[in-house]
Amino acid sequence: MRTLLLRTLLLWLACAAPLPAAAASLKATINGMVCAFCAQGIEKRLQKLPETAAVHVDLKRKLVVVEAKPGNALDENKIAAEIREAGYEVVGFEPLAIGVDEFRRESKGAK
Repeated sequence: MRTLLLRTLLLWLACAAPLPAAAASLKATINGMVCAFCAQGIEKRLQKLPETAAVHVDLKRKLVVVEAKPGNALDENKIAAEIREAGYEVVGFEPLAIGVDEFRRESKGAK
């Protein structure tokens, strides 16, 4: 009985979908950013969050990328609240498995 139970458990674990890795960063699409002052305001607010390692604002594409400090998790609701309090609308979030520096490199390479 114990062997059957153990085999069943091992089979289940082998077939189970792997857990998604925690996002290293979050990418947010923002409405209302029209100038460098807007971008700078958002960047400063998000950089003050204790779990934030780095922030990148792409004004032309209306994107904000927030990278978590090692061992920290990013809270979409908290980030969205900061952006809304700054006067902008968050359209949506997308998890990224890359950090801010790599996102910048990829963005430059895509142009």
